[in-house]
Amino acid sequence: MNNIKLSILDQSQIRRNGTARQALLESGELVQLAEKLGYTRYWVSEHHNFKMVAGTAPEILIPYLASKTSTITIGSGGVMLPNHSAFKVAENFGLLETLFPKRIDLGIGRAPGGDRVSSHLLNPSNTFSEKEFFQQLIDVRAFLRNESMPDSVHEKVKSYPCPDEIPNLWILTSSGGSAQFAAHFGMALSFAQFINPDGGPEVAAFYRQNFKPSVELKQPKVNVGIFAFCSEDEQKIADWITEFDYRMLYIEAGATGELPSFEEIKNMGYTLQQKARIAYNKGRYIAGTPEKLKAAIEKIANEYETDEIMIATITENFEDRKKSYELLAKQFIISS
Repeated sequence: MNNIKLSILDQSQIRRNGTARQALLESGELVQLAEKLGYTRYWVSEHHNFKMVAGTAPEILIPYLASKTSTITIGSGGVMLPNHSAFKVAENFGLLETLFPKRIDLGIGRAPGGDRVSSHLLNPSNTFSEKEFFQQLIDVRAFLRNESMPDSVHEKVKSYPCPDEIPNLWILTSSGGSAQFAAHFGMALSFAQFINPDGGPEVAAFYRQNFKPSVELKQPKVNVGIFAFCSEDEQKIADWITEFDYRMLYIEAGATGELPSFEEIKNMGYTLQQKARIAYNKGRYIAGTPEKLKAAIEKIANEYETDEIMIATITENFEDRKKSYELLAKQFIISS
C-alpha cells in the first residue's frame, strides 16, 4: 500500500508518579508535534474510573488541542455514545465544528469506556442494547444535519449551532459488530487492533461489501489502530516490550493503580496462562526499529486494504514517546 497516512490515538496516559495535569499538557505538546510532522488526525479517547488515563471527556479535550493547532484534524476516538444523550453529543460536536471548520472528527463507540457501573451513572437510561445504539446513531446524525424527520422529536427540537458541514463521522469497532452500523449509515470505520488482534481484515472486508453511500461519504473509508513503539535503540525496544507485556496483563486483570517499577516487572515470573495471554497480546502492538516498523505498518495496511494507520504509543518517558512518533514520520510522511 503506497502513500500510507499516519494518525495518532492519544489516551492521555498518566505516567508513574505523574499527574493528570502533566498528562494533558503532554497531549497539548504532542498534538503540536503531530501537526509539525504531518500526521493526518489526532484522536483522544473516553475512559472512566481508570486512574492511569486522564482522558475522560473528548468533547472538552478536543477544543484544547484544536486551539493549539491550525491544520491537523482533531477528534474523538471515541465518544462512547451509550454513555450520553445523542442530542448533547450533537450540540457538542456541532459547536466544535463551528469553532474549527473541517477539522473535527466525531468517532463513535458502543463500548462503555470502562465498567458498566460507571456507564450507568453517566446515563441511567442506558440499556446497552444494539437497538438503542442504532436509534442514537440516527438521532445524532439527524441533529447534526438539522433534519426534520416526520413523526419524530426532530420536528420540534434542533441542535444548534448548525455547522456549514457536519463533522466527519466514524464508527469504532473492536469486535466487528459495529461494522454493520458503519456500513448501513455510510460512515467511516476504525478497527481497534490494539484491543482485538483477530479478524480485523475480515471486518473491514464485510464493511466494504455492505457499505451504503451517504451524503457525507460516497466510498468506504477504513483506518486501523495499533499500539506501537519505535526506537533506534534495541535495548529500549526490549525494555518497552517487557513492560508493555505486563501493562496489558495488569489492565486486563482490572488493576487501576500505579504500575510496579520496571525492575519489579523485569523480574516477575508468569503462569502458563499469563504467558499464553502475553503471546496473544503481541498481536495488539508492534515494536522495533524504524525499518522493522515500516514493514509492519505496510503489512497491516495491505491486510486491511487501507491507507491510514492510527498509532497509540504509551511510554514512561515522554521524550521516548515523541521520538517514536518522529521516527515513524520519517519513514512515511517526510519521505513521501
